[in-house]
Amino acid sequence: MSKSFVTITSDVSKALGTLREDIPDTMQGFNALAKAALKGGAIDELHKELIALAIGIASRCDACIGFHVKALIRLGVTREQLMETLGICAYMGGGPTLMYAAEAVRAYEELTARLQA
Repeated sequence: MSKSFVTITSDVSKALGTLREDIPDTMQGFNALAKAALKGGAIDELHKELIALAIGIASRCDACIGFHVKALIRLGVTREQLMETLGICAYMGGGPTLMYAAEAVRAYEELTARLQA
């Protein structure tokens, strides 16, 4: 039997509603984090959603895949953009973790300082 992402996202949305009722402060914090992280800036919202999708894929999270594909469709993702992102997912086989993100920040700061010296 194949997965239905409509069902998955619907079912998870209901469960998230329960979490919003039972742990409202945690959920408000998570929602604020998501809103801030996805807000367009140096990287626009569509590309941030592509990144989020890639991480959802690497984490094998069906709900993440469903929710981020929905967002991408809303944002007008092209098939080419989606397929190229999936190609990167296949290439990387899991993507970066938080620890490596922190290391990237350190590398950026170090190299920027060196180039400005």
